[in-house]
Amino acid sequence: MALSACGLTVPARLAYKWLRETQRQDGSWPRTTGGPETTSPDAVADPAAESHHAAYVAVGTWHEYLVTGDTKFADRMWPAVRSAIGWVLGLQAPRGEVAWERDAAGEPGVFALLSGCSSILQGLRCGILLAEVAGEPQPDWELAAVQLRHVIACHPEAFADKSEFAMDWYYPVLGGALRGSAAAERLADGWDMFVVPGLGVRCVSDEPWVTVAETCELALALDACGQRDRAREVLATTGRQRHEDGSYWTGWQYANQAHFPAERSSWTSAAVVLAADALAGFSGGAALFRTVPAALGAGPPADPESCGCGTAIGA
Repeated sequence: MALSACGLTVPARLAYKWLRETQRQDGSWPRTTGGPETTSPDAVADPAAESHHAAYVAVGTWHEYLVTGDTKFADRMWPAVRSAIGWVLGLQAPRGEVAWERDAAGEPGVFALLSGCSSILQGLRCGILLAEVAGEPQPDWELAAVQLRHVIACHPEAFADKSEFAMDWYYPVLGGALRGSAAAERLADGWDMFVVPGLGVRCVSDEPWVTVAETCELALALDACGQRDRAREVLATTGRQRHEDGSYWTGWQYANQAHFPAERSSWTSAAVVLAADALAGFSGGAALFRTVPAALGAGPPADPESCGCGTAIGA
């Protein structure tokens, strides 16, 4: 997605080609491919599969379509997207949450993750939009998205408690489950726990460690719910972690005054590109995180009193 936003269409398309070629027959991808324990970059290191990984192919494909307007590309990716979303929905519980994995033996995970399901919600919405482009509407996906948004907004008990991680704080906003006052309240509630003024976002609430990717994702979440000035302030803190070659350090341990881990990861730099694009608007995909939820309507109410649940996320 970051490659595409920067106009590097050829390498971006090679990545999508790789996804098409490595997708398994059931619609999933292995959790880990390559690595030091394997004999080749394409060898499977961990055959288990994660639901939010599979769903995100729809987000990437929709983003590429927004950037390029290439309908032929969207059509070429549609079978992979359709298969991936189908696999993901095979892990959805009747209440609406989606199990986080299917293990190497084919068994579904025993719990769901709030951040993962929030990401899946965005994948479903992008998949629904791609289905319209392909001329194959998927009403079952629309129902699944409504159920998933509802459980994210109103049923915190559906998810494993990972509240110490920043991702569980802002992902319901980033993925589009919460908007308006509910989104603003959630971001405000966790602000002092996770945001270190002038440094960025703690990855984990009880560690003196800020990470660039989480900081950028918070900026995207802020922008998605209309807090653009605050998003710019948050994104600006990542400049402290920029290397002279243009890459970004993964994180900064501010108690020890040291980079941790001692790496400059590609996905970290990619997060910077996407956040910068959202605020500067240099590609056709800049509004991805703002407009996908709006394009499919407000969905179920985020106010538990109006839906009869009596509970709400964070309660």
